[in-house]
Amino acid sequence: MNPDSRKARLAAMDSAKTPNQVNDPRSKFFIYGTALVLTLALIVLTTVFILNERSKEAVLTEAASKPIVGVKTFTDLARSHNATPRPFTALPPTGGDHSSSWITCGVYSTPVESLQAVHSLEHGAVWITYLPGLPEDQLSALAKTVESDPYQLLSPYPSLASPIVLSAWGKQLQLEDATDPRLPVFLKAFTQGPQTPEPGAPC
Repeated sequence: MNPDSRKARLAAMDSAKTPNQVNDPRSKFFIYGTALVLTLALIVLTTVFILNERSKEAVLTEAASKPIVGVKTFTDLARSHNATPRPFTALPPTGGDHSSSWITCGVYSTPVESLQAVHSLEHGAVWITYLPGLPEDQLSALAKTVESDPYQLLSPYPSLASPIVLSAWGKQLQLEDATDPRLPVFLKAFTQGPQTPEPGAPC
């Protein structure tokens, strides 16, 4: 091959290259600048999200530190492990004599044993009960909430005074639906709350 002919072809190829292909500084500046802008935008969005979540948590904590409208309190609750307990003062029960074994917290599609559920309340759990036939979207929302906390329990209850009832040891709140803003406040206040006789015990 003729060296002059090869040089001519290489020269022609170089002349046909675009500015990007010959490392145009303006192209590099554009690429690096775009990457920097995108990185900064991601940092800003992440920061805003974190601050927003912290703000929500602060508001929830503040609300949970105050009396919750509609919450009933039950006192002088027995705590013996008794296979034949005295009649409960509330339905679903919020305390009293109960089974020696607790029920594992989580989501149940069938009614659970009340005597075991009460033992879980003694350990700091919140028991969310609902009337069978609760709309599926509300049931899904409740299940998602319970699945995120190891000290919450969800199950149907055949006879309730309202569609949804939240129960902790000595505390109870009746709700008409799962969108009630008092629901997360009750959970924040009483899941492993100060009313718990045996905080930290397994559920």
